[in-house]
Amino acid sequence: MHTNAELYDQDFYAWTQTTAALIRAGKWDDLDREVLAEEVESLGKSEQRALSNRLSPLLEHLLKLAITAQRFPYDLSRAGRGWRATVKTQRLRAAQILRDNPSLRPTVPRALADAYEVARVNAAAVLDIDEATVPETCPWTPEQVLGDFWPEGEPTS
Repeated sequence: MHTNAELYDQDFYAWTQTTAALIRAGKWDDLDREVLAEEVESLGKSEQRALSNRLSPLLEHLLKLAITAQRFPYDLSRAGRGWRATVKTQRLRAAQILRDNPSLRPTVPRALADAYEVARVNAAAVLDIDEATVPETCPWTPEQVLGDFWPEGEPTS
């Protein structure tokens, strides 16, 4: 029989099932507490990553709407509908994550700043514009990004 610590390195899924059984049975001395603590922390980090994974495309599409409205208004009617749908979908998914994990709310400003860096690069590439023409920092507040705000017509630089 493998110890809990050995199982972690050999078969992660089996480790999760064995660890859950050990916890339920109250066999605390058989657990690899350090690895268990790291995995529990990792669960929290995965929720933070999930939030960031929603914010990047949300910000990218808000940027594309703002830039297109200002610089390429003739393209807005064609592409704007899909971009708005993406914004709505990502807002709903971000709201679900925040509803399920309210302690993540204070991390939103930092997550937005990080996600904006990716969104800025992607929006410039998709629109085939110079990245330097896109604001370096997010021009919107967390409340705007996560609310019902729409940027059409706003200056973007």
